[in-house]
Formats: sequence, structure tokens, C-alpha cells
Amino acid sequence: MSKSHLNQVITSHLVEFQADRFPDREILVFERGGSGEDVLTYSDLHLTGNRLAAYLLGKGVKKGDVVAVFMYNRPEVVSLFVAASTIGAIAVPIDPRSRGSRLKYYLAHTKAKGIIVAGETLEACREVKDEVASLEFAAVAYQRDYPVEEDRNFESLNEVIEKKWGTVEQRVFDVGHPAQILFTSGTTGNPKGVVIPHQRIGLYNLLRQLAWKYKKDDVLYTGLSLSHANAQAVTLFPALYGGVRAVFSPRFTKSRIWEICRKYGCTTFSLLGGMAAGIFNEPGRADDADNPVRTVVSAGMPKVIWKAFEKRFGVFVHEWYGAAEGGFAHNLPGKGPVGSFGKPLPGIMEFAVIDEAENRLGPDQTGELIIRNLRGETKVNYFDNAEASELKVRKGWMFTGDMVHYDKNGWFFFDFRKGTELRRAGDFIQPEYLEAVIGKHEAVSEVCVIGIPAESGAPGEHDIVAVIRPFGSGEPGTEELFTFCRNSLEPNSVPLYLWILDEIPKTPSEKFLKRVLIEKFSPDLNNVYREQ
Repeated sequence: MSKSHLNQVITSHLVEFQADRFPDREILVFERGGSGEDVLTYSDLHLTGNRLAAYLLGKGVKKGDVVAVFMYNRPEVVSLFVAASTIGAIAVPIDPRSRGSRLKYYLAHTKAKGIIVAGETLEACREVKDEVASLEFAAVAYQRDYPVEEDRNFESLNEVIEKKWGTVEQRVFDVGHPAQILFTSGTTGNPKGVVIPHQRIGLYNLLRQLAWKYKKDDVLYTGLSLSHANAQAVTLFPALYGGVRAVFSPRFTKSRIWEICRKYGCTTFSLLGGMAAGIFNEPGRADDADNPVRTVVSAGMPKVIWKAFEKRFGVFVHEWYGAAEGGFAHNLPGKGPVGSFGKPLPGIMEFAVIDEAENRLGPDQTGELIIRNLRGETKVNYFDNAEASELKVRKGWMFTGDMVHYDKNGWFFFDFRKGTELRRAGDFIQPEYLEAVIGKHEAVSEVCVIGIPAESGAPGEHDIVAVIRPFGSGEPGTEELFTFCRNSLEPNSVPLYLWILDEIPKTPSEKFLKRVLIEKFSPDLNNVYREQ
């Protein structure tokens, strides 16, 4: 049968088209550590997605209805993307670490009609499921490596996918129809749901060609959650469009990342700034550079470790900038200066930097980055939040909230997120720099620097807190850490407090949830230590 009616901008059309051309090509691998792996061909994706689409129709899901998927990276996430786009439903991938009120917020805000979960997220869903009025059905993918008791309130997704259903023909041909709702990180407030139309996903193919430039022999890798735009834009959809093999871990692992890349022959992987520092903080090994990775696609590589990271692991850093709402710039290896996230794609979008009065700034002046499309309308659609949508785009420009500057040659540099800068004794202090320095201590696995209102009461001033996740169990020698900070940092940058945690809360994009940390911090906590 001819597939000329298919529009590959739409996910289900793309998968059906590729399944017709390359049915047996192994395209996606979901590794599960020591408990095996799932390898999917285009034919597998088309079959499971179509069967799940039939199931959703049987549950009364109609065009425009919302179905959530709540699990770590597993094949069923992609199956839901295919199924939803087949029938015109809207997929909402939810950060699998969500719990309680946050999970309830995602489901209730989007008015989700159904939810697909996995064994390891089943209990969290149980806790809130009955409190979400819109939910009419729930299904769980039972996992061989995560046994749980069957729950009669959840149907078995395994049985759904194994059942023989009648073929569901494509029902959506409008590329402007919503495909997904992706939530922002929520680092400075409640997350907002960005409505992603199919045509936006089609742009990921353009990035594959113009920016990432993946070759047929490349093998992509990510441990970032598929609930985040990065994993979709850098790994999943470029793989599906380009026929390039991609490997996914359930979650990011800084200790196993090189082992995984060696096992699967991965030539590139994606990461974010905090992840880069975490990987770099791992103890050095003689074979660090003995790996198949050629390029690391990074968003936020700390300047202070950039060249050392490349040298130690024998890789090149391809830095880029983007957000769920839109905007793109990149810095190809060897093209722009170290520390720059690059330039926008010429002829496609324009960047400008403005001050608080919205006057344009010149080179080397820090201000807010604003972006506009040069082809088509600049628009952001936050789900059920018209006011926020209007505030985000004004006078044809998208206001990013990111504070940046550019040099005389037009290369852009990220400085800080608006409202997150720290000021101490009149000096502005960048948390990322402190994190890179403190992270060099052998006892520090991860570090996040936050600011709390200064004890002095000076308006706009902060006292500095270094939130530390140590290697292994137990607490590191805090006095030794304070000494290290005093010897490594300027006196005005030395943290007043060290806060030792087993886990530092993060967003799906592996950014530290600084807002949550600031809310929970108290100098009276047992695991908080003050400089003497």
C-alpha cells in the first residue's frame, strides 16, 4: 500500500512510514542495567503504538483528550506518543520522580482522562489517582525487573499490547494539532504546561540535519527523561527520523555512563550542566578516554571544566541553548569560544539582549535574552494559562527570563536565570562557579549552591549555602570542606553553611530544584553545618 498520504511531521505517520521502509531495523534500545534490555524495531513501534491506540479508543478517548504517561524511560513511553498521535489525543509525559501534590497537579491541571504507569511508579499513582476527578482509567506496565502486586484498579498494559486489535487508521493530518504537553522545570515557580504541536516535533528533524549532523553510523545515548524536551529533541526524534540507533537508560547515571557507551558503541550523548559536573567529579580512571564517544551534546557545560572535560574523556563538546517554549542556538566544536552556547540559526530566528526598560544592549552587557522567529509567528501556548502565554510573548518577541551577554563577534553566553543571582557584600556571585570549584573535592559527588536572605538584613543580600551530596554513605568531614572552600574561593564566596543530603532534588532535566531547597532550608537542621 502506498504511504504517500502520510506526513512524517506527525509521530504516528513517521513511525508507520519508517516501518514500511525498514520494518526490521533495530532503532531504539532501552537498557535496564544488569537486568537486560528492550530492543525495538520500527515494526515493533508501529504495532505496539497501534494496539495502544485501539485500547485508548475503547476507553472513550477522543481527539483532543489528554492521556498521561508516568514512568522512567521505557518503550511504553514511545508507544503512547505513537498511539496518541494516531487518534489525535494529547500525550502528557510526567517526570517519573513526581509524587503527591506535584503529581496530582500535573494530572488535574491537564484534566487527564487516563494514565499509563510502570511498576516503579505505580504506588505514587495509587496515592493520588482517586483525587483526580478527570481520570477515568489507568493501566500499568508490569516489569520483569520490578515485580509488584497486581491492582484491580489498574489494567495490565502488557495484556493490552499483546492482544490482537483491529488496525487503527491515521486520524490526524493537521500538523498544527497538539501532540504533547511538556511541563517546564518549575525551578522558580509552579511548572507550566507547554502545548507542543506536531509541527514543532517536525523541527527536531531540522535540528538533526542542520545542528546535530548525526551520521548513519552514529549511536545516540541519553539518560534524560523523555518527559523533557532535551531527550526528545536531541535523541528520540532525530533517531526516528534519521534511522539512527538510540540507547536510553531509565534515568541518568553518572557512574555507569561510560560503561553503557562502551557496551553499545555510543558515539554521542546529551547532558546538562549539572550532569557534566557530576560526571567530572567521579574519580579519575586510566581508561577515561578509552570510549567510543566523539561528541557530547551539552546544554550548560561549565566553562571552568569545559576543556578539562574534553581532554580527560577524549571528546568534543557541542554546546547548545533551547527551551520547551522555543528558541535555539548552538556552538559547534571548534567554532565558537569556550563558554558560549553559540549563535541562533541564521535566517530562522533572531536573538536580542535587553535591559529592564526593554532597551537593546550592546556587546558584553548582561540583560534578558529575547527571541523572535523570522519565519512564522512567535508564539507560546501554555495549557489553560492564557495570561502566562501573553506575558511570555510581547510585541512579537519571546521573553526567556535568561540573563545573557554576547561578545563583539555575536557569540552568546549564559550568565544566570533571572531572579537566581546571588549578591553578597555588594558582589554578584554566580552559583555555577562555586559548584564547579567545590565539586573538585574528593568527598563531593554533587553540589548545589543556593542563597538565603542574609542575616544582616541588608536588602537583596544573601548568605550562601552549599548543598552537598557526598560519595558513599555517611557525612564527609565538614571542617575539612570549609577549609577547602576557604583555600579555593575568594573570601566573599565561601559558603556560610554546608547542608549534607543523601539526594538533592532535581527537575526532569536534571536541574537542581533550588526553589524547593530554599523553602526547606533551616540552619537548625541536624545535617546543616555553619562555618566557624
